[in-house]
Amino acid sequence: MSVCPVCNGLREVYLLCANCGEPMLECGKLMDYYDDYSPYMEIDLMKLEDGYSDNHSSRKCAHFYRCPGCQKEDVVFIKE
Repeated sequence: MSVCPVCNGLREVYLLCANCGEPMLECGKLMDYYDDYSPYMEIDLMKLEDGYSDNHSSRKCAHFYRCPGCQKEDVVFIKE
């Protein structure tokens, strides 16, 4: 099992919004937003069902980012 540096607080990723240039907020793993129970499910199993074909085999963790200024949303894949 790999370790995501962002999930585990080892690293922070700072992104600027492509629309307005404000810093985007990291809102956690994308899979945590699927339903009420998804934050409690096994991470590797959720990666197989999340609709992204290579994030499990490539050891990537999908994170959700949102701009507080213009509300633009983005998904960023973090290498584990």
